[in-house]
Amino acid sequence: MINFPNAKINIGLNITERRPDGYHNLETIFYPVKINDALEIIESDKLSFESSGLDIPGRMEDNLCVKGYYLIKKDFDVPPVKIHLHKNIPIGAGLGGGSADAAFFIRLMNEKFELDMTIDQQLDYARKLGADCAFFIESKPVFAFEKGDEFESIKLDLSSYEIVLVMPNIHISTSEAYSGVKPAMVRQSLLELIYEPIGEWKNFIKNDFENNIFKNHVEIRGVKAALYEAGAIYASMSGSGASVFGIFAKTSDLSALEHDNQVFYHI
Repeated sequence: MINFPNAKINIGLNITERRPDGYHNLETIFYPVKINDALEIIESDKLSFESSGLDIPGRMEDNLCVKGYYLIKKDFDVPPVKIHLHKNIPIGAGLGGGSADAAFFIRLMNEKFELDMTIDQQLDYARKLGADCAFFIESKPVFAFEKGDEFESIKLDLSSYEIVLVMPNIHISTSEAYSGVKPAMVRQSLLELIYEPIGEWKNFIKNDFENNIFKNHVEIRGVKAALYEAGAIYASMSGSGASVFGIFAKTSDLSALEHDNQVFYHI
């Protein structure tokens, strides 16, 4: 059985405070986009994990899909499975690819073995695997808060726009992203700002990771500037980077950006 984990972009990201558990409280808008991995599970005589496509660093036992299997195994009598992941969502891009794989693995196990898990049960498993994993259980536009794992549904449809996503040949670690952030409470929540006209977003919807990352990686700052120069009505780094997206009302000539960067998507 196979499914296709999708990526997400962050429209705005405010780091509001540091938590006693070491995480940070934040607020952001998660919006699903059609950049997909492919995930397959086959019943087997032993648990195994293999991948193709983009290289996935780390040990098999540290993969979130494998960790998800053991979480489910504690509560359900499921057999071992062979997991194959074809990796297409760029890693270290702020697109949530690893979290998506974990959440879609939970969904796939639930469907294949008819576990009858509720959405809330699946969300509980996902929250144990990572801060933004839970978003991908339903993968619909939400206002996310606390660690990024509590949600409020929003009405946001960008299907009439073109989203262009550019991934420079740079990897941003989570530790680097947070190293320059100074948490601060917001004057006006993204939950309100997201309903302002898209043409106004660039004036007040920001990503707190950008300031420090742009200082260290001028190439990423240059991509955002180039997207605006090409006619984007809103552009931002997604999550902790390094990918940058632009929202366009009409298709523009972006051949120079496409040539100079490692990954380029029209969504």
